[in-house]
Amino acid sequence: MNLNDPLTHTTEALSLINFVKGIIIGLALVIPGLSGSIFAVVVGLYDKLLDAVNHFRQQPRASIRFLWPVALGAVIGILVSTKAVLALTTSFPIPSYGFFIGLVLGIGPFIIRKIQTIPFRWGYLLLSLIGFAAIYGLAKLGGTEPENMIALHALNSGGDWLTMGFAGVFSVSLMAIPGISGSVMLMVLDQYGTVYNAVSQLGTGVRALLQGDMTAFGHAMAAAALLVPFMLGAIIGLIAVAKLMGYLLKHYEALVYYAVIGIVLAAVVILIQTGLVPYWHGSNLVTSFVVIASAVIGILATIFLDRPEN
Repeated sequence: MNLNDPLTHTTEALSLINFVKGIIIGLALVIPGLSGSIFAVVVGLYDKLLDAVNHFRQQPRASIRFLWPVALGAVIGILVSTKAVLALTTSFPIPSYGFFIGLVLGIGPFIIRKIQTIPFRWGYLLLSLIGFAAIYGLAKLGGTEPENMIALHALNSGGDWLTMGFAGVFSVSLMAIPGISGSVMLMVLDQYGTVYNAVSQLGTGVRALLQGDMTAFGHAMAAAALLVPFMLGAIIGLIAVAKLMGYLLKHYEALVYYAVIGIVLAAVVILIQTGLVPYWHGSNLVTSFVVIASAVIGILATIFLDRPEN
């Protein structure tokens, strides 16, 4: 490999950018109400991720070369944010959710480019309405305090394997549809706490191993083992829906993004209701400024991350 080759530097730069984008997707996967898939759209990776998954057998090396920095970033984003981001949104909800709202709103120029490929018809707005109603309705199915509910602590039976496998299929297959939150889908199944407790136990297990506490390591790994059937189900669900979404984007891309308009608006409403309204006390100019400033930073971040796509 020629390190002075401009193509090499370009490839490395894109891999680094995709790694950062993967971290953002991973962060979105953890926070209830946020959609990893919509953030994949936000950062300009959604179409490419579907293409890499759908053509993996035909182009394995190219697919792996594209997928590994995104996947690594997503895993790191999930591991780092499982406790940290939830604590941050709890301690500083106003700026945190203002930033998330900005990230979502920043997708506007991207969507406009997509829908302008076909002449506008008023009937297309029905797709936006359906997208809004579907996502908002699904979000309302979630529990009130799902992060405190740990339904399973270990794999004790074949039924536990089936439960976690189905949770993987259900949440990840729906999550592959832009705007649907995998976290909310886990809430619907009452498995949100189970999955993210299992993720957090990976870090606990590593610390116990380094300290030589094999008893604590065994307990942590027993909980983390719940991720095995969950990930198997997730792979099955992702492959199945990737085919469907790949077909729709190939033949009806503009119409899909008309539906995404409603999905984005629903995501903003959900974020306002869950992250801003509970902490907004009266008319406060400082709070308003913090929200606006955070949202502007989020919008600029999305626009910056979308630049390579242009």
